[in-house]
Amino acid sequence: MYQNIFDTHAHYDDEKFDEDRAEVLSFVKSNGVNRIIDCGCDLKSSLSAVKLSEKYDFIYAAVGVHAHEAEEATEADFSEIRKLYTLEKVVAVGEIGLDYHYDFSPRDRQIEVFERQLLLANEWNLPVIIHDREAHEDTLRLLKKYRPKGVVHCFSGSVESAKEVLALDMYIGLGGAVTFKNARKPVEVAKYVPDDRLLLETDCPYMAPVPFRGKRCDSSMIAASAEFIAGVRQVDTQTLINQCHDNARLLFGI
Repeated sequence: MYQNIFDTHAHYDDEKFDEDRAEVLSFVKSNGVNRIIDCGCDLKSSLSAVKLSEKYDFIYAAVGVHAHEAEEATEADFSEIRKLYTLEKVVAVGEIGLDYHYDFSPRDRQIEVFERQLLLANEWNLPVIIHDREAHEDTLRLLKKYRPKGVVHCFSGSVESAKEVLALDMYIGLGGAVTFKNARKPVEVAKYVPDDRLLLETDCPYMAPVPFRGKRCDSSMIAASAEFIAGVRQVDTQTLINQCHDNARLLFGI
């Protein structure tokens, strides 16, 4: 069993864990997971992430408004979210970014909310956790404009896109998607990313890696992704996990 696993992107506040959240968190901790960042997507889930971080010593919170929720976010929401940045276990602004695949919020509103939170991240000197789906051009444009520290999670771009992210001194987050059958770009990126710029994640309860695809994901499944990525990089799996753990601690100040 691997040790020292840091899941840098999880959603244990999700309703899919409502029936057995405590049991799942006990299970993952006993299976080598010693740190988790639970990411909010709006005020409600951000508050839930904070509550989890207060209840469990190995959970930290990221708070923010996701692209999907941008249209519904109010000034009152942002006022409350802003207060959360003062809390010790809130370690990032996230999950924030752009999603042009689903377009659940109008693109101009997505950009407005994203820019607002990039400014907040720089104001509070916090890293960002970036969601970018089919919006590489606008995402990179704004990251270059505001130059936050942080990670592009569940990275889906090309090696050329990864080079632009890395040139901004940001990190690349990889998880279950890299193991999927037709995942050519993520595999190429997994080979390319420098040792000190790679993070491991799940995005649980979503994106379970092969051989668990289709099941509810949890942080213990990082082991499968890590084995695959280590194989691609031709390194020892525990060595990779340790390196990614150290990278995450450095980025999030933990």
